[in-house]
Amino acid sequence: MKHVSILVPEGKNNVSSIIGPYKFFLKANDYWQRLGHEPVFRIQVVGLSQTIELYDGLFTIRPHASIADIKHTDLIIIPALSGDFASKIPLNTDYLAWIREHREKGAEIASICTGAFILAATGLLDGKQCSTHWNAASSFRKLFPQVELVTEKIITYEQGIYTNGGAYSFLHLLIYLVEKYYDRSTAIFCSKVFQVDLDRFSQSPFIIFSAQKEHEDELVKKAQAYMEENMAEKLSFDQLASYFNINRRSFDRRFIKATGNTPLEYLQRVRIEAAKKALETSQHSINEVLYDVGYADIKSFREVFKKITGLSPLEYRGRYNKTAIPEKMEH
Repeated sequence: MKHVSILVPEGKNNVSSIIGPYKFFLKANDYWQRLGHEPVFRIQVVGLSQTIELYDGLFTIRPHASIADIKHTDLIIIPALSGDFASKIPLNTDYLAWIREHREKGAEIASICTGAFILAATGLLDGKQCSTHWNAASSFRKLFPQVELVTEKIITYEQGIYTNGGAYSFLHLLIYLVEKYYDRSTAIFCSKVFQVDLDRFSQSPFIIFSAQKEHEDELVKKAQAYMEENMAEKLSFDQLASYFNINRRSFDRRFIKATGNTPLEYLQRVRIEAAKKALETSQHSINEVLYDVGYADIKSFREVFKKITGLSPLEYRGRYNKTAIPEKMEH
């Protein structure tokens, strides 16, 4: 079982961004268990003090544990701050070394809204993109000029570090994390239970599959971009290798080393991801969808789709798109 630590920053902070992740992961665990699986996460609220008062004492949180009690964690959630953000960092300096330590051990980290101030103070965002509340952008840029702030993005993700925009957009980050750590079915279930607009999330460019770009091979990155931009075309990997002035064997070897997939497997994942979004949100027939993403016949499309998702295209649409016009069969 993995472990998630939901931090409680000292000073003024946002209680919803503490309780929200806690309830989200509890619900995801519950759904996952009802499907016959073991829980994915042990969920703990972690603090620097035994009791933290919020909103002038209106609310009180008693964390499950202190950071000294946590010897291993897989995911750290940093909730939002309130008020003068710069003044909150000195109150939370004990978190900084602890976050860096667990990052070195392999933990992933997600900041919610203005929790990005604490994350940036660790130095882990240097040279990376980051999102936070647009109203805090000016303060953030002054404090952390070495971080590329992109407040127009709902979610950023680089090398196991996540950030998100302001207010309740953190719900989209939680949907993203649930899909990554559980599966898409659980993410869709949570989106319905908590009434989060899944379309807004599904249109985000930061899909789970983008994690395969966490490498430094620029040639492979260019090949990935080419496949994504031309997925509807009939692609020859021999020609693609030639286009990048490399022999096919070397191309395949570098691609597998960088992404963990062969070029064909990667292209299939790109196409099926696009097909999933179309089946969830559009009224296009399955035949239209398969042609749009680069397949020529229903049999090969159905086989690859089921291999990746566990469902046929018709089953997938029936489960996740209640507005679609029913199709009797796949030819």
